Amino acid sequence: MEFDYVIVGAGLSGLTIAERIANELDEKVLIIEKRDHIGGNVYDFYDDGLLIQKYGPHIFHTKEKKVYDYLSKFTEWIDYEHRVLSYVDGKLVVMPICIDTLNKLYDLDLDEDSMHEWIDEHKEDIKEIKSSEDVVLANAGRDIYNKLFKNYTEKQWGTSAANLSPSVISRIPFRFNHDDRYFEDAYQGMPKEGYTKMCEKMIESDNIHVGLKADYKQYINRISYSKKLIYTGPIDYFYDYKYGELLYRCLNFVYEILDEDSYQDVAVVNYPNDPYFTRITEFKKLTGQNIKDKTAIMREYPGFNGEKCYPYPTQEYLDKFKLYEAEMEKEENVIFAGRLAKYKYYNMDLVVKDALEIFEKEIK
Repeated sequence: MEFDYVIVGAGLSGLTIAERIANELDEKVLIIEKRDHIGGNVYDFYDDGLLIQKYGPHIFHTKEKKVYDYLSKFTEWIDYEHRVLSYVDGKLVVMPICIDTLNKLYDLDLDEDSMHEWIDEHKEDIKEIKSSEDVVLANAGRDIYNKLFKNYTEKQWGTSAANLSPSVISRIPFRFNHDDRYFEDAYQGMPKEGYTKMCEKMIESDNIHVGLKADYKQYINRISYSKKLIYTGPIDYFYDYKYGELLYRCLNFVYEILDEDSYQDVAVVNYPNDPYFTRITEFKKLTGQNIKDKTAIMREYPGFNGEKCYPYPTQEYLDKFKLYEAEMEKEENVIFAGRLAKYKYYNMDLVVKDALEIFEKEIK
């Protein structure tokens, strides 16, 4: 069979572009995926009746109505606003930092005005924000940094926050009110039947064909396609590591099913000062499943082996990526999309937004 396009990678980026090509242009697409499933890191599955996200918690949230409306064609949503607690000094405190965090952690009774005063007394005067450590010290001070961020960041990234770009911790909001939601976006929720069902509906078209457990390099010379290759995999692999490997912080996920109705107060609890894992997710509290007397939890163990989750945000690797980026700009018959190809951390809504824009500007 001859195809119009070949897409490497069946994550949200590749699936979105494939859906648009198939349904708006009525052209044929082949998706080649190394894993044994579609959906990339949002893939979920059932075990003992419990819906489990294989690669850790993925919560849909976006400010982009265009993205929400697009995905709503393939799923209904259940209402869900994400709340996270952090286990510090024997207490469960709200993350991100708000009035309630400080009141619980330090046995205070602050309001908005007195929180400003407390922060002003404790924050450090950082003339130039150069790192993620600087972000916290300038916003909250040394003790907050030590209790909530220092060890968590070193576990998560394998290095001090002093070595990481300010953008890493700047993603975490900081509030002078009682808003304990992790995200403030207008559109929040979870797909009613899970992400895998949503992804399956995205590629229902007869114009879309999927090959799983396949390395595209083994097949690409035998595939007939008339237009372009769309690549969403690791960019260093695409160029056979000619400038060396790009580093990713990886995660290993260990889940278990427990014979109890509830394990923790909220879906996600961070453990910044535990020596091994970073957080525990309880999936029923994400998915809204009403299953009695059993629940599933997952611990996350960071490292440099496992699932590639986060591009490594140090100048060394950002500079190395620029060498690959210069090669990418020379390509005439290849379109690069997604977090691995662009060596950039994207929330899932921005992955979809980027894919929709690529379709409109570079394909349609």
